Amino acid sequence: MNEPHTLPPRPRDRLYAVATLVLAVLLLPAALARHPGRARELACRWALRTRFPAEDLTGLTDGATAAFTAARTEALWRHGQLLGLTSGYRDPLVQQRMFDEEVRRSGSPASARMLVLPPAESSHVKGIALDVRPHEGARWLEEHGARYDLYRIYDNEWWHFEHRPDSGGTPPRRRPHPGVGYVLEDGDQLDESSGTRSSRAAAIALAPAPPRRVSAEWRNSCGSQPVPGPFSAVRSSSRARAWP
Repeated sequence: MNEPHTLPPRPRDRLYAVATLVLAVLLLPAALARHPGRARELACRWALRTRFPAEDLTGLTDGATAAFTAARTEALWRHGQLLGLTSGYRDPLVQQRMFDEEVRRSGSPASARMLVLPPAESSHVKGIALDVRPHEGARWLEEHGARYDLYRIYDNEWWHFEHRPDSGGTPPRRRPHPGVGYVLEDGDQLDESSGTRSSRAAAIALAPAPPRRVSAEWRNSCGSQPVPGPFSAVRSSSRARAWP
């Protein structure tokens, strides 16, 4: 992965993964009785629901839901990796509010686009974007996601993947940040290959978007919400601010 600061794996993340896999094995007989043809998928879903009780796949396209379900099932059963969802579909009003907040914080729509897109351009609103966790799960998805048409899209967001079945198994060209390739209000444009701003008056370089100022929850590998049962309760602070 190409982010400048790679988060090291934490021992407790490995413990969570092992505990979730053990739980899935214990749930497998019940899943076989319920749906023999999809027992592993069902047991995986039940176990991951215990690990990530707050995640919501509602609103994703059927294709994105099926792809993510298949990917996380393989990740757990074959590789012992957890793959949870932090953010999927977003209502346009929610996305607009997030964009407006970023405009106020950064000072301009152009700067805001480096971190969050308006509803008309957001893949979250389209139901094809998935913000995943933990970091090791995102690493796994970046390596294996092409077989499910799930691809990492931005250099500055290791967690953001999109369902792109029209890519034909070829990863889309990764962008430095969400705002690349969009025309700005004054007619300038963010170049897709370099992430720079081209202008008739002057060429103002726009470096790749700065690292997100994320909450302690994300800094702790995006998977540390309180969970019942065999998992340790972990306190999380405020949520991350705005995602494309």
